Amino acid sequence: MTISSTQALTVLTVPAFRDNYLWLIHDGTHAAVVDPGDAKPILAALKANGLKLTAILLTHHHADHIGGVPELLQHYQVPVFGPRNETIATVTLPVGEGKTVDVPGLALKLNVLDVPGHTMGHIAYVREASADAPTWLFCGDTLFAGGCGRLFEGTPAQMISSLGKLAALPDDTLVYCAHEYTLSNLRFARVVEPNNVALQERVKVETDKREHDVPTVPSTIALEKTTNPFLRYREPAIAEQLVKAGRLDRIDTPLATFTALRLWKNDF
Repeated sequence: MTISSTQALTVLTVPAFRDNYLWLIHDGTHAAVVDPGDAKPILAALKANGLKLTAILLTHHHADHIGGVPELLQHYQVPVFGPRNETIATVTLPVGEGKTVDVPGLALKLNVLDVPGHTMGHIAYVREASADAPTWLFCGDTLFAGGCGRLFEGTPAQMISSLGKLAALPDDTLVYCAHEYTLSNLRFARVVEPNNVALQERVKVETDKREHDVPTVPSTIALEKTTNPFLRYREPAIAEQLVKAGRLDRIDTPLATFTALRLWKNDF
């Protein structure tokens, strides 16, 4: 487990399954968990750090994000916040865009964004910057380090809109996505944009992290905007590469480029 922290609140990285990250936000006493797909590593982290769970926050309905909730509720009777536009049996407080979550037990307010695409009701949680900490983004499977989620339910246009909301956050926003997909995402990004110098440098940095078993997340919005093809699909070089690879008939609209890009990544 690794820790990134501010003075008052800390985000604890809890690995789960093969490549999931579960996030524990805590103040040394109380904690809220984001997307607990598995209860056991969360229970172990709570015990190891002397923490009491006070809230559960869910971004979408996939099992690797909600599977541990019933077991956690056997140990802690806490509110479960989750997307208002999805059916999740354990959610007690449905939320959506425009809602601010006042997290029980913590000096923490999270703004909710609707970010459909990966699923139809997917949401993200944003902690606004303070004097001693940057913005935090808990985005589930919408935005990844170097990539974005598959479109299991939504449309390319929806995902473009959702990613646009996230890209509009401050550059120093810390991006807490839910999977360690970074190196595979960057391998694709290098094929799509081979002359991107910032991307080439990022590959070196992130590869070194993984060789030392260090998580590549959180990322930042600034880093994503300079290296993530799904935030850079408007770049002419990316459309040209899609045409060259036979993935796009001709340079067309940004929507056509994004659609072709996502389809290519699906079978990359």
